[in-house]
Amino acid sequence: YAGLFSTADFDAALRGGKVHFGTHLDVTSYAEGVRETHNPSGRALPAVVWDFYQNGCSLRLLFPQVFSPTVWHFLSILQEHFGSMAGANTYLTPPGTQGFAPHYDDIEAFVLQLEGKKHWRVYRPRTDAEVLPQFSSANLTQAELGEPVLETVLGAGDLLYFPRGFIHQGDCLPDAHSLHITVSSYQRNSWGDLLEKLLPAALQMALEEDVEYRQGLPMDYLGYMGVANSDVVNVRRTAFIEKVQSLIKKLVDYAPIDAAVDQKAKSFLHDCLPPVLTQSEKAQSMYGFPARWQDGGPRDVDILITKDTEVRLLRHGIVRLCNEEAGVMLYYTTENSRVYHKEEPKFLEIDPEYTDSIEFLLSSYPNHVSVDTLPCETLEDKISLATVLFEKGILTTKKPLVQM
Repeated sequence: YAGLFSTADFDAALRGGKVHFGTHLDVTSYAEGVRETHNPSGRALPAVVWDFYQNGCSLRLLFPQVFSPTVWHFLSILQEHFGSMAGANTYLTPPGTQGFAPHYDDIEAFVLQLEGKKHWRVYRPRTDAEVLPQFSSANLTQAELGEPVLETVLGAGDLLYFPRGFIHQGDCLPDAHSLHITVSSYQRNSWGDLLEKLLPAALQMALEEDVEYRQGLPMDYLGYMGVANSDVVNVRRTAFIEKVQSLIKKLVDYAPIDAAVDQKAKSFLHDCLPPVLTQSEKAQSMYGFPARWQDGGPRDVDILITKDTEVRLLRHGIVRLCNEEAGVMLYYTTENSRVYHKEEPKFLEIDPEYTDSIEFLLSSYPNHVSVDTLPCETLEDKISLATVLFEKGILTTKKPLVQM
C-alpha cells in the first residue's frame, strides 16, 4: 500500500487547480444521525477545503486515478483481473468524526487503509432482497441495523472486503485521522445484467424466425386474464398461461448468447481505464512516435509499415469485435479517458473481410507476427489495416518504426 496515495497526494491534487466541488470532491459530515453534504460551487481551493476538514468534515476525492498515475496503474491491473470496471474513491476523515451514514452499495468493496486508523462496523443484508443488490441503498438509521457481524479497527496497510448488500459505516478514533481508498468492482456485472441484454435480442430473433410468436392473442383474453381474474379457475386461463410458458421456454433456442456477451464486453471496454504503458510499449507504439516540428516543417510524420514489420496487440484485453446491425465494430480502450465515461465508446467500423485478421492478432498475442501473415486478400489491405490499428494505439511493433 505504501506509495499508492497519501494526504500529500491529496493536497497536490487540490493545488493543481483542477479539482471541483461535486465533480471531483465531496465535503460531508454525519452527526446525530444526520448525513449532510457541504459542497459549495466552483473549484476546490486548498484553503477552503482544509478549512472544512479542520471543522470536522470528511473529504471524498472521486476519480483519484485522474490525479494519481499510481492509482491509475493499480486500477488498470484490477480491471483486467476482474473483467469488470474497477473504480476508486479516497476518503480523508478528521479524528473523532464520521463522514457517511450507514448504507450498502451495489459494488464489491475493498477498503485499503492508507494512513491513520478507522473503526468499521459491517452488518449482514437485512432481507433476501438486499443480498447482492443491483442498486445502492439510501442512508439508513442506526435503529435499522441490528448487530454488526464484524467490528474492527483498520490500521495502515490493513484491507477490509465486504460484498454488495453488506451495510457498513466507518468512524475515526479520537486520536487519529484516517485516509483510505475504496476500490469497487462488479457493478452491474451479474447474470441478470447479462440476461437484460440477451432476452430482448432473443425475442427479436424469435419474432423474425418463428410465426408462432407473431400469431394474434385470443380476442377475449382481457376478459379472463389480469390481476382481477387471478383467483378464477378457468380452462382458458390455464391454456393462456401454458401458452406463455411454452413460448418463454422456446425462447432459449433463439438466445444469441455469444452476441449478448459481446455487448457486455463492449460496455466493459467503455468502463475501462486506458492502459498504462511501459517505456518499451511507448517507444514501440503510436504514443512514442517521434513526429515533431523542426526546421520550419513537420518531421517523422509518415508511419512506414511494410510487409516485414512485426506487430502485436498492445494488450490482449483492449479490443472486442462486435457484430451489430450497422456492421462489424471493433471497440477499443486505448483512447478512453481516465475519468469514468467522460467520452463516448471508442470504436472502428471494420470491413467484414478484416475480422479474420483481428482474430489472428488476438490468438497470436503475446507473440509478434509479420504484417505479411495477416489473412487479408492483398498486401495493400494488410498494410492498411496494420497502419490504422497502429494509429489508434492498438498495435505495437517489435522495433520502433523510427529510430529516435
